[in-house]
Amino acid sequence: MRTLLAPHLLARCDEAVLACEGLLAAAKNRVGERLAPDGVLARAVLDRGQRAAHALAWLATYVEALRQTARWARRLKDASRLGAVERLILQIAFGEYLAQIVGGIPMSQSEIARLSDLGLDEEDRAGFQNEVVGELIALGTHAAMRAELATYLSAHCGAITVGDPGLDDTMSSVRDQFFRFATDKITPNAQQWHLKDELIPLGIVAQMSALGVFGLTIPQGYGGAGLSKTAMCVVSEELSRACLGVGSLATRSEIAAELVLNGGTEEQRARFLPRIANGEMLPAAVFTEPDAGSDLGSLRTRAARSGGVYKITGSKTWITHAARADAMVLLVRTDPATGDYHGLSMFIAEKPRGTVADPFPVAGMRGGEIAVLGYRGMNEYEIAFDGFEVAAENLLGGVEGQGFKQLMGTFETARIQTAARAIGVAASALDVGLRYARERRQSGRAIFEFPRVADKLVMTAVEIAVARQLTYFAAREKDAGRRCDLEAGMAKLLAARVAWAAADSAVQIHGGNGFALDYPVSRILCDARILSIFEGAAEIQAHVVARRLLEERGN
Repeated sequence: MRTLLAPHLLARCDEAVLACEGLLAAAKNRVGERLAPDGVLARAVLDRGQRAAHALAWLATYVEALRQTARWARRLKDASRLGAVERLILQIAFGEYLAQIVGGIPMSQSEIARLSDLGLDEEDRAGFQNEVVGELIALGTHAAMRAELATYLSAHCGAITVGDPGLDDTMSSVRDQFFRFATDKITPNAQQWHLKDELIPLGIVAQMSALGVFGLTIPQGYGGAGLSKTAMCVVSEELSRACLGVGSLATRSEIAAELVLNGGTEEQRARFLPRIANGEMLPAAVFTEPDAGSDLGSLRTRAARSGGVYKITGSKTWITHAARADAMVLLVRTDPATGDYHGLSMFIAEKPRGTVADPFPVAGMRGGEIAVLGYRGMNEYEIAFDGFEVAAENLLGGVEGQGFKQLMGTFETARIQTAARAIGVAASALDVGLRYARERRQSGRAIFEFPRVADKLVMTAVEIAVARQLTYFAAREKDAGRRCDLEAGMAKLLAARVAWAAADSAVQIHGGNGFALDYPVSRILCDARILSIFEGAAEIQAHVVARRLLEERGN
């Protein structure tokens, strides 16, 4: 097998990215001509054209993922940190993803996005399917490449990461700290919390608070650490690697803090942010309603002002951590004359912390737990409000009708963090799958020595590295103050699929034991399944990405 030295490999990857960009531009034009021939993208037309639109979203996600993976490798090369393992990851990633672009990108296990779905003809494809792309496909899909990376995996079982993730010294220290905390305090207990369907112990919550988890990105002036969204990704990944529920605890604080920071009054920032940062106030996000789903503009739960309070009436569902929360970021309708997002407002609704026996010990609010397959440790609830009172001073920003706009400002961060959580779950699947494959013996040898077992783990490691770089890119864009809903959506779309594939592969490697509740991989599979549903289902996410791409074409 012919291999490429680092400079030649990087140059070939850059050329392939250019070819991918040309293909994507042609695809945007073809899909745009079909769905928005006059430059106007109508919702009904986009809905009918989902197959083409979502195929476009996945193609764009692959192109961005390859671009960021190539840039990652070049940064490592410039820092003299591009080693053999990183080159293998780069080669396999480009080989596999380029081959999938040619042959079909798996949007799910039963849906393939093909170039023909995009209306691309032979002329459109000619610039992409060139000699360089063919060379990278042949190189990266060669069995010898996977076998070489498998050798490294076996020798470094238990390592924090496969290959250098490209973090600076500060972020590497953060990763090390939370890896040790998760390994010592969470991983040994996560399976029992899951099997017993227990809430994450308050002692663990207190330790997370002491480590600064809940105030990670809150500015120092409000009691937080003032760190970057990249730090948020690193911490979310390592905590979710041990237990998705634990990794997701910080999500509620992150969303609430961002809402208050960006949409609140200065008095509200001073009152709420320090309490969120130090873990005194554990928030819950209360948005979803039974008949609304992703259509937040149709929310019907209402808030009517009565003197110095608003009285809440209506119902919410799929509310994570609702009972134990000390406050709810609550999206409701304050203008009953409206039927869309214009009449929505956001509240920071304080409430007493509930218990398992008495989850909602407050007047005007009751609810029940929703039993779930996985993603345990915080519990899911349905909530009914009947005159529940919120102080008028807790109206976010002090002005009605701003709720939807305020919430939209958090979507980028929420999806970046969800992508990081998905990467953590995928890494957990890799951990247990690799460990089992090295220990389980069949026909006198470890099953890891069978190529199809090793190949599953190799591809898991490669896709984790790719999804991580796409997620870090979205986080850097957010830190720079640039709009990144497109990048965040792509990161979430890819990382969720990677997590499910990783967990499914790990279960397959375990064989019958993967179906046994005593093995952690069964929990990991259940946790992985939710990632392509919450924070915007994969289909909704692809729709949002496609709309952005087609709107860009019209500008």
